[in-house]
Amino acid sequence: MPKFRIGVDASFWMEDDYRLQNIIKSEKAGFDTLWLGDHFLPWHHSFKHSFYAWSVIPTALERTSDIIIGVDVTVPIGARYHPAIIAQASGTIGKMYPGRFYLGVGTGEAMSEERFLGAWPKWQERIERLDEAVKIIDRLFVADDFIDFDGKYFPMKMVHLYVKPAEPPPIYYSALGPNAAYHAGRSGKNLMTVCTISKWREQIFPSFEKGAREAGIEVGRLDKSMVMVGSIGHRREAIEKSRRMVAGATIPEMFDESDPRKIEEAAKGLSDEDISSNFPIAETADEMIGIFDEYRHAGITHIIYTDLGPSPEETMQTFSRTIIPYFRELERQDG
Repeated sequence: MPKFRIGVDASFWMEDDYRLQNIIKSEKAGFDTLWLGDHFLPWHHSFKHSFYAWSVIPTALERTSDIIIGVDVTVPIGARYHPAIIAQASGTIGKMYPGRFYLGVGTGEAMSEERFLGAWPKWQERIERLDEAVKIIDRLFVADDFIDFDGKYFPMKMVHLYVKPAEPPPIYYSALGPNAAYHAGRSGKNLMTVCTISKWREQIFPSFEKGAREAGIEVGRLDKSMVMVGSIGHRREAIEKSRRMVAGATIPEMFDESDPRKIEEAAKGLSDEDISSNFPIAETADEMIGIFDEYRHAGITHIIYTDLGPSPEETMQTFSRTIIPYFRELERQDG
């Protein structure tokens, strides 16, 4: 069973000068992992930091010492990225920074991928592409010689990854619904999801477990990560920031919308209650500990926190002084 870990998605903490000071401070605060989103266009037009994650990640690794940094998530379905290129990029980073890079993959959203494909495929085709992409990446990570790949979407002849780490970077398979969770489990990869506690218990985990069981994979050895967007205090500011920057991602049809301006406009129609039901806004650190603990008891082994608060420094201090020490003490007691 993986130990319980607390990570942070620092995408919203990027400074205007891109000096990565908040990333450096995140390591000092004690977070186990740090993640950056990979988008061509952002979820919302008001979010101006739609940076290229693959440029920032090696720089962030160089400016930190031990923290693991991952991409959540990249989309190797043949639009922006061919899976062999993602294998090469991941293998190179993994070679340069052994054990410090995680690869998150997913089926993607129209806003980032449609322009590169020409037409936006239905979900079934995208999940087939992702399954095939993961197989190619896996093979390239371990093959000692040239390989051929007889794929439906990515047939390849005589390919070989010359630069790769001794241990392949762990892959996290993004799954926001039960069907994707089943594919994630069947692939034997770590899970990355975003959902309420009830959806986790009733849909996501049972589907993930079913897929793993059918593939003969022990689900207990896999990391089950939850991306949690929230705030500690600052309720009004957090709701407005959510509505402006991320709430559109909770509207299912927006995954097929390619214009971030329209996604942002659609989010304006969400009520405060709609937002609060998807993004936990705790009044105190103890209340947030309780929320984390509920997910931990439900089988989540890794929470990746995304902050909606107005002050990254304040949030980092709260985690460093209260939340992270609480869960590290639990881990110590559990042995």
